Amino acid sequence: MKKYISAIAIVLAVALVAVAFASCRSKPDVTPDNGVTESGSTAPQSTSDKVYKIVADNSFAPFEYLDADSNTYVGVDMDILAAIAADQGFKYDIDNCGWDAALASLSASQCDGMIAGMTITEERQKTFDFSAPYFEDGQTLFVAKDSSIATLEDLQGKKVAVKTGTMGAEYCESIKDQYGFEIESFKGSDEVYAAVSTGNVDAGVEDFSVINFKISDVGLGFKLLGEKVNVKPYGFATPKGANPELIEMFNKGLENIKANGTYAEILAKYGM
Repeated sequence: MKKYISAIAIVLAVALVAVAFASCRSKPDVTPDNGVTESGSTAPQSTSDKVYKIVADNSFAPFEYLDADSNTYVGVDMDILAAIAADQGFKYDIDNCGWDAALASLSASQCDGMIAGMTITEERQKTFDFSAPYFEDGQTLFVAKDSSIATLEDLQGKKVAVKTGTMGAEYCESIKDQYGFEIESFKGSDEVYAAVSTGNVDAGVEDFSVINFKISDVGLGFKLLGEKVNVKPYGFATPKGANPELIEMFNKGLENIKANGTYAEILAKYGM
């Protein structure tokens, strides 16, 4: 009798397992329309719903700088990014955290992209993906308007201010021994300008369009020392391999705003 009951129990157990297995297999493998999985976790967003985190400089006029009247960051980079996003239909949050912080964030893949007058170089292309060039510029040295320094040769025994991690800093490193000057590094452009203005250093280096804007439009008391050199393109950057769709949208949008005249209007707005 016990053997008979045990046999029935085994049959019933097997039947129950079979029913349970069939029940599991019959559930559709889909994510609900509300974007939440059955386990309660949020389903991945589509690209169209994504809000990209973009970092930028905060004192690199005319490309990005704080407008005192509106208390917002404006400039060539800001307008180009906004125009491209509108053309391509993607959303983004901008963080004008400054050059050093922005570059660190991009290097650590803590953001989706960076726009900050960033020169495209072979070395940077090892770490970042770049868009097609959206502007081209070079570097130049500058001194106080009343400085007696007139040529690069006059920098012998002098101090030159550079912004850390920039092409200007790299350029000065390449010529410092030739002209016999020392380099002092600063985190931002404003610190470089202040050091030159106060006489704490004898000269500074900056991208040509930036320092020319500061002299002609803002009225800083500087004069250029020598010609524009080391001319290279600027690009929008993303962490290597991280956001190919963002690079693609930036390139397509850039092509479109150049074709429809928006790009030229942006440059003209800032006297470029």
